[in-house]
Amino acid sequence: MWRPPERIKWSPEPGRWPSRREAAEASLFQPVDIGPLTLESRTWVPAMVPWRATGDGIVTPEVLGWYERFARGRPGAIVVEATGIRDIPSGPLLRIGDDRFIPGLKTLVETVHRASGGHTRLLIQIIDFLAIRRRPRRDRYLGEFLRITEDHRERLDAADWSEGRIRARLAELDDTELSAILSPREYEALQMGYRERVTDLHLPHIRALPEVLPDLFADAARRAREAGFDGVELHYAHAYTMSQFLSRLNDRGDGYGGSLENRVRLPLEVFRRVRRTVGDDFAVGCRYLSEDCVDGGNTVDDSAWFGAAFARAGFDFLSLSRGGRFEDAKQPSVGAAAYPYTGPSGYECMPQYVSDARGPFGRNVEPAAAIRAALRADGHTTPVVVTGGIHGFGQAEALLRDGKADIVGFARQSLADPDWFVKVRLGRGDEVVVCEYTNYCEALDQKHVPVTCKLWDRKRRDEPGVRMTADGKRRLTAPLWEPGLDIEAALASGDGKARRRLS
Repeated sequence: MWRPPERIKWSPEPGRWPSRREAAEASLFQPVDIGPLTLESRTWVPAMVPWRATGDGIVTPEVLGWYERFARGRPGAIVVEATGIRDIPSGPLLRIGDDRFIPGLKTLVETVHRASGGHTRLLIQIIDFLAIRRRPRRDRYLGEFLRITEDHRERLDAADWSEGRIRARLAELDDTELSAILSPREYEALQMGYRERVTDLHLPHIRALPEVLPDLFADAARRAREAGFDGVELHYAHAYTMSQFLSRLNDRGDGYGGSLENRVRLPLEVFRRVRRTVGDDFAVGCRYLSEDCVDGGNTVDDSAWFGAAFARAGFDFLSLSRGGRFEDAKQPSVGAAAYPYTGPSGYECMPQYVSDARGPFGRNVEPAAAIRAALRADGHTTPVVVTGGIHGFGQAEALLRDGKADIVGFARQSLADPDWFVKVRLGRGDEVVVCEYTNYCEALDQKHVPVTCKLWDRKRRDEPGVRMTADGKRRLTAPLWEPGLDIEAALASGDGKARRRLS
């Protein structure tokens, strides 16, 4: 993964932890409405891909254990990992592209609601992604995969050459010479692996995306509702299909690219089809980027414009991330696929403790706050979820107090300690396991192996019933916290005061 050249080492600073009384009175632990849905607190576990599904996208006991562990900490909401809306092979990622996935997803919903005592709402993030292939060996690409065209013959001055002779000649060229013969996309496919874009209008299935995607998303949302989820989060962020439509880099000439109005057209059509399918009493929001963080990509001004368009359309919440794009990804090794979190934009999405003068904590706060302010100035009250390096109570409370967020997301911090929320509410924040932001978890994600945290994955491995990784070296969920009291009764007693609802 890319690192800033300054190489400044930072340590997390969670600050002072509140007493139970202070926590009970805090904005962070007050209810909030997201459309038809009420969250008991303004705490949110964003979608994280744990690589625990079967190869054909089915919920496994390991998936259930992962979400059950987060639910025991009782955040206001958990968003299930990016779940594919197409019924196509995609590795050990959850899928929702066919009715046969509903029973497993229903069991997941029941598991979370039971483990949280009914206190945590569960949403599912639904995603579409385009084809990406591994970086090929040079000899195989030039000898087999590359389609020889008249352009190649012309540039080689080889009008009468056989295809075999042309391939042999290409194999003799160095990279500089080869880049002058191949098209930019062909050379990219050799160096990075082939990747589809929404602008590839010469491909019929790419040209047809506006006709196909609204129904695919709507069918997935209908399945989510049937499985018992409390809502869906449409994935419009990072390197994937819908984010590509929103990006300034989208220059489609068919009415779905170019201007802001055209780029937001399909995301709005998808939302409207989803809303018609699931009704007004089911929460529908989206995850999108405050900034693309790549040359020529969206700025905060673009994203504020999109936010207002989403709010006018009736989205129930907007969850903001940043970066994580393919355009600046690091070159993968031969046989591996490009990973959109390895370049500077990926760092903006998941900054590490080795950072620049800005540090790794809260890099998304000010861009997200600017978008929220623009929404409020335009008369919209749509709740905004802000995430990115938040690990202390004071940090989170300040975001709400200062009007920079309505809900605070804790991703890596909740992975480090799924009990963060209940510990802080009980006045026992000094027992929180604080994330160190080493990105150990991100490195596992990049390898497409089960994601764990180095702060707990080798502890108490001999506990009865602990599920382990296939190599037997890492436990798959954090050790259980034993508070020595009845959490239900303790939280119910609070400090004797009624909880307040914030507008």
